[in-house]
Amino acid sequence: MRENIMEKTGTPREMLLILLISTKLALGRWLRLLGRKVSVLRPRPVTEGTRGDVPGWVLITLMSAVLVAGLLAIAGPALEKLFNEAMDQVHP
Repeated sequence: MRENIMEKTGTPREMLLILLISTKLALGRWLRLLGRKVSVLRPRPVTEGTRGDVPGWVLITLMSAVLVAGLLAIAGPALEKLFNEAMDQVHP
């Protein structure tokens, strides 16, 4: 479906906007699903020897970095072109 929409759009700006909106919607669905799963879990009692959920935070950090790198790889050329066009329109 996304390919069909992108074929109908003409400008890189429109394609970037569609990509960002679809990513936002997918991320929203994922976070709602995650919220349902997390609300079911009961927190553990904190003891003196607890280090916290270090592997979880490492995983979240790595996933965030991969997501940003992936989006930048996909949308990087379009963003660069958009930036260059905007800079060309600025007159000193």
